[in-house]
Amino acid sequence: MTLRDVGHSVQSDIYRDGVYGSRPVVPVAPAALEAAARRRMSARGWAYVAGGAGAERTVAANAAAFTRHRIVPRIMADVGERSLRTTLLGRDLPAPLLLAPVGALELAVRGGPGRAEPLVARAARELGVPVVISSQASTPMEATAAELGGSPRWFQLYWSNDDDVAASLVARAEAAGAGAVVVTLDTPVLGWRPRDLDLGSLPFARGEGIAQYTSDPAFRRLASTRRSTPARRRPTLAAVRALAAMRRRGATRADVETFLDVFSRPTLTWRDLAWLRERTRLPILVKGVQHPDDARRALDAGADGVVVSNHGGRQADNAIASLDALPGVVSAVRATAPTAPVLFDSGVRTGADVFVALALGADAVLLGRPWVYGLALAGEAGVRAVVRHVLAELDLTMALAGVRGVAEIAAGHLAPRDGAAPRTPV
Repeated sequence: MTLRDVGHSVQSDIYRDGVYGSRPVVPVAPAALEAAARRRMSARGWAYVAGGAGAERTVAANAAAFTRHRIVPRIMADVGERSLRTTLLGRDLPAPLLLAPVGALELAVRGGPGRAEPLVARAARELGVPVVISSQASTPMEATAAELGGSPRWFQLYWSNDDDVAASLVARAEAAGAGAVVVTLDTPVLGWRPRDLDLGSLPFARGEGIAQYTSDPAFRRLASTRRSTPARRRPTLAAVRALAAMRRRGATRADVETFLDVFSRPTLTWRDLAWLRERTRLPILVKGVQHPDDARRALDAGADGVVVSNHGGRQADNAIASLDALPGVVSAVRATAPTAPVLFDSGVRTGADVFVALALGADAVLLGRPWVYGLALAGEAGVRAVVRHVLAELDLTMALAGVRGVAEIAAGHLAPRDGAAPRTPV
């Protein structure tokens, strides 16, 4: 679909429908969207999607960072014609926005495993925005790719401690039409997540979100060599139900135990990136970069771009806000590989947030939790509505800042933080 004049189009549709008593498919205000999703989702699902690490100070820092950067409106700039179009890794896109990888999406959708990702894929296909398929999906990537058709897709790799499994996942992604591999490297160990811990709930331990693995030939060979360990405690009704749920997902206890053994790889170093570079023709982006030195090392080691992200505040608590890390990483990348893309992730809730991230140097932005909330509330229509709302606000923010195209967005459109007079955008 076209996103031309999307701000006015979305506004007009909502207001016209309102005359007849209709309301948006999902709440427009971010806080209302989150509150509605919380009421709809299960306690386990909400804890996994919304929760952060520790006292969730990093989650709060991500949001607070945007309030420290103020957009400077401009007037009389002839913004009657605007475009959100951009180019990323050589592909023309309708907007500088991608759907971030989110695992275990079956926790957000009622009706059993395998339903969520196809709904997301259909929404992304209609909008034309790329979706980053998660390693921890509840649907095999081939099924998601079939729903996407010719729409762009990337693949997010969690680098397991079994190289055959990692190589197999990447090969499948390449065969499924992925345009890039996003290697998430900020998870050498799983962060301390109190919301999940208080519920004793790790989705993968129940067979949720491991469909990429149970459908993978290398993983199946690995799991077939494993014998399930005897239960350490007397079976309970909850345990029986969990085992039955695993079987409905086509998983066994051996599958789950094998996954838990191979998921994380704390021994990775930059030398390992060369191994991955040799095994795929796809562009590789390193996700989880927060320090300029890591950006430089990633590019020197063969990465084609980076994603500035703190995992949405889900890994290290009291960590630097992703937005605060962005300018330093951008500077390092531009000095090392001027054309390498810098993507931004963590804390984006609105179109104005997207504008700020672009003004600070990001080439595109990954949107995460908001579209999951839309999925929980209204399935495919909810994902589509959330993305359109964000892009509509981005479009209107551009108009109000005197910007006609995303390539024009620059630091000069933000107020200086030292109290000096606003700079002239370049």
